[in-house]
Amino acid sequence: MPGIERFITTLAELEQRYGPVNERSLIKETARLTPPYRALIEMSPFVLIASSGPGGMDCSPRGDAAGFVHILDDTTLALPDRRGNNRIDTLRNIIADPRVALLFLIPGAGETLRVNGTARISVEPDLLARFAVAGQTPICVVMIAIEAVYFQCARAILRSGLWDPSRHANAGALPTVGQMIVAADTGKAAGFDAEAYDQELPERQWATLY
Repeated sequence: MPGIERFITTLAELEQRYGPVNERSLIKETARLTPPYRALIEMSPFVLIASSGPGGMDCSPRGDAAGFVHILDDTTLALPDRRGNNRIDTLRNIIADPRVALLFLIPGAGETLRVNGTARISVEPDLLARFAVAGQTPICVVMIAIEAVYFQCARAILRSGLWDPSRHANAGALPTVGQMIVAADTGKAAGFDAEAYDQELPERQWATLY
């Protein structure tokens, strides 16, 4: 692209451009949950989990009532995997490479919490039963061994206005799920009725949450 000719390609150049690390950004990192970090996880209804494997990178959302990620001890988290579309990209990656990264968000809060560690996939019946909702247990539980945990400051949330209702998108202006499927068609959606799909989707989603 015109005007874009300069790229940073070495670590030395990158560090020179940004300057020294803010020491407080290092002090806040721990290898286990502190009481404040525990509180953030217990108050969070939403987490993003990132993973990688032979098929590539993945970053997937997980959400439920606040505290749905259980703290088993100061270095172990348990994340239920509910029913979905069965792509299981995250789980496939974990089988190949157990390294994961999590980002916890709390509606209305500026700070987020980051957790890095390794994951295993459990189908222990007693553990699955612990996460039952409306009589439905998760298909599996992702067990995360914490290696590093730290909070992220509020700048990104403040800049984005994420929790500011005046900056929320008008739902009517967004493309619908049906429209997105049609636009991404790779020849497999012949005869797909986007309008009917969109009309049925809300009821289907609520009926199949668990």
